[in-house]
Parts: sequence; C-alpha cells; structure tokens
Amino acid sequence: MSQLAENVSKRLFSLDVFRGLTMFLLIAEAAGFHQYFSEWAEGSVFEGLAHQLHHHPWNGLRFWDLIQPFFMFIVGVAMPFSLRKRLSQGDRKRVNQHIFRRCFLLFAFGVLLHCVYSHELVWELWNVLVQLAFTILIAYAIMHLPNKVQIGVSIGLLLLTEILYRAYDPSAPYAQGHESFGSFMDRLVMGQVNGGYWVFVNFIPTAAHTIWGVICGKLLLEHIPEKEKIKHFLIWGTAILVIGFALDLTGVTPIVKRIATTSFTLASGGFAILTLTLFYWAIDVRNKHYDWLKIFAVVGTNSIFIYLFAETVGVQWFRGFGKIWTAGLLSPLGVSESLIMVINSLVVLFIFWYITYFLDKHRIYFKV
Repeated sequence: MSQLAENVSKRLFSLDVFRGLTMFLLIAEAAGFHQYFSEWAEGSVFEGLAHQLHHHPWNGLRFWDLIQPFFMFIVGVAMPFSLRKRLSQGDRKRVNQHIFRRCFLLFAFGVLLHCVYSHELVWELWNVLVQLAFTILIAYAIMHLPNKVQIGVSIGLLLLTEILYRAYDPSAPYAQGHESFGSFMDRLVMGQVNGGYWVFVNFIPTAAHTIWGVICGKLLLEHIPEKEKIKHFLIWGTAILVIGFALDLTGVTPIVKRIATTSFTLASGGFAILTLTLFYWAIDVRNKHYDWLKIFAVVGTNSIFIYLFAETVGVQWFRGFGKIWTAGLLSPLGVSESLIMVINSLVVLFIFWYITYFLDKHRIYFKV
C-alpha cells in the first residue's frame, strides 16, 4: 500500500489523506492514547467518547470497529492505481510475482508481530496483516474481471460465511462464547482459540472490503464525470450500509466485528465507501487540497513501515522513553498520573508522526 503512495497521491490526494488518517489512528493506539484516554475519561463526560476508541465486546458497532475495514478497503482502492501501468504493458508474470511476494511478507510480518506481543515464538494468525495477505490475493485474482462479476464474488463470500457458521451450529451460529465455525477453524489451524473471540477465517467475508475497494479504485480511474462517480459511490455505499444494519435489527445476523459477520462486513463496507466519497468530494472534486491535511497524508506514505515500527519498537521503547520527560516535568506540578499518561501517549504519537514526516520529506519509502 505504501510503495507507490507518491504516484497515487499525484492523482488522488484524498486517498492519501484517507489512508494517512486511518494509519494515524492505528499508531495512536500503539502510542497508548486509546488506553490512557479511557482510564482518564472514566466517570467523566468523555467516557462515551472513550468507548468509541475500543472494539465493541460483541453485538454492536463502534467507531474503532471501522478502522480495520477502512484499512483493507483502502488497500483495494490503491491497487488499480499502483498496478495499472504494469498490467497495461502485459507484464502479468512480474505482477503476479510482486503480489505473491508482498502477500508472503505481510503474512510473515503478521505472524512475527504476535511473537513480539507474546515475547515468545507463537503460531497465531489473528493480526490484520495476515488477514490482509489473504484479502489482497483474493481481490487481485479477480480484479481483471468485470465489476459485476467481482461484486458477485464478494456476495458469494458473504453467503459462504453465512452457510459455514449456520451449518456448523444451526441453533446458535453467532452466540458469544459458543464454539463457532471460526473457533473450530482456529483449533484446527492453530490449536487454540483467541480469548477475545477473534477468528482467523475473518479474511473470507472481509475480502469483500478489499474487492469493493478495487472496484471503487477502477471507477475513480474511469474517464466519466466526477458527479457520476460520486453518485455510484453514494448509492452503493448507502445500500450495503442499510442492508447490514437491517440484518442486525431484524435479528437475521447480528453485527459482530470479532467474527466479521456478514452484517458487520456490509455495514462497515458501506461506511468505508461513504467515507471515501466524502474525502474525494471534499478534496479532489472541490479541488481543496488543504495544506494542513498533509499532517495525515505523510503517515500514509510509509503505512506498513510505521505500523510495524509502532507495534514493536514504539510500544516497547518509546512509551517508557517519553514518560521520562512527561512524568519528570509534570509530576512536580501536581498533574495527575492518568493525565500524564495521556500526554505521554500524545508525545509518543508525535514521535511516530515525525518519523513519517522525515521519511516523506526526504522521499524515503519502504516498499512491501
């Protein structure tokens, strides 16, 4: 996603901003902001806002549940931009090699991150990078097909998810704490289940996010009026958003992020398309390339690198390093420990951001 970010941004600054803002929020979590802000906000008027920075425990949808879908959707949007020149030259063999190499690296990075989290060698496949490796492969395999066929495949993946979960446990396919198809596959592949109910097979339904991103990217490249593009985005984004919530409200399929139910995939996918529409209209269509938005755009130019850096070195070193200064300066002034930790997380976030700014300024881009 980051290797051709500069070329993409020349055509669509809105995509760079959307991607950068999503990554900014992800590294903010790694900096500790979500955790410490929630602890500081407990019992205050900000408690409800703090809840939105954490995943819903089961049936429901919070803001933070949308970040991974946004991430996977944006990757799909960028694919037609980054691959169009190579594919137009008929160099499919090299493109295939590039995609397979990239997906292998994403898979390996995702597995290694779990080893870092556990401080030991583990075989766990719940990381977003592992999921992304599979969704890219699926989306790339069909991106040369007509849009209608790609939409059909994405619907097929959602129907497959419904069938697998309902066939495995017809009485309670989506009940919290029950053995589900997802947990069954985790035991089969990894020999364990996740304590937070996350499942490895989430890549099956969420591949739809990357597929829909590819379709949107292809539409953005078409030589049709911008109003037509926005019209298509609004119609389809609203439609799948409504269908997703309708499935939940009618009790057909609950919205559950942790096992990526079809209703969740539809609702979050709708939000992703509508968010892209907003950024595209506000920035590129209106031609308002606000300079301050570059604050977020630079984070997207080295997205995979800064995510890996923040989740490893950032978490283990920079939080403690920052606290030396924040606690040392603010504690004598009587600032509470909880507020100091919030400020410390913002300092660490600034360090993460400055690294991406420095790299972008010197045109250094880490390719994956």
